[in-house]
Amino acid sequence: MNGPGESSATQLLSYPGMQRFPSSRLDLFVMRNFLSRAECDALVALIEAQHRPSTIADANGDEAFRTSSTCDLDPGVPAVFALAAKLAQISGIAPPHAEPLQGQRYEVGQEFKAHTDYFEPKSADYETYCSVSGQRTWTFMIYLNDVEAGGATRFRVIGKTIQPECGKLVAWNNRRPDQSLNAATLHHAMKVRKGLKYVITQWYRERPWG
Repeated sequence: MNGPGESSATQLLSYPGMQRFPSSRLDLFVMRNFLSRAECDALVALIEAQHRPSTIADANGDEAFRTSSTCDLDPGVPAVFALAAKLAQISGIAPPHAEPLQGQRYEVGQEFKAHTDYFEPKSADYETYCSVSGQRTWTFMIYLNDVEAGGATRFRVIGKTIQPECGKLVAWNNRRPDQSLNAATLHHAMKVRKGLKYVITQWYRERPWG
């Protein structure tokens, strides 16, 4: 039985088509065709209609660190509601532990340099972002289109680069088995070289989102 806010390899690998990257450093999973092209197109349209410049929780002085656009998706929209339910089912994590779904849009030359999704306990904004809902546990990310060139996600600690592909799901545990934060989840949304890139991310928390 998974704890609150937690998925597991057993849960994820129970779904046909789910693949686990062979690494002792982190739990990383990939599943092609998690969403259909029609589902992806509907979500892309939502992101395209209301994206804004992305920000980061802890400013590091590098204005080019994250250059994408971001879109907070309305859970009342049928396509968003359906995706949240589908992710809850495959992850086994109760919906109250989910942050609002977020879309990202990358133009040519845009990227999100190497980062982790968890919040550093000693950072200035840790209390702001974690005092109620706790730390991020799992990340589920879906590519919404085939990028013409570039735009891969690179996990450099384990030497794994994942190419964007319409409907592909990538999921990872931000913590180790002992619940400590896993620095091996460091990942880089690499620069788009041609075309556009659209992604949706679902983060889960230790405690219900509040």
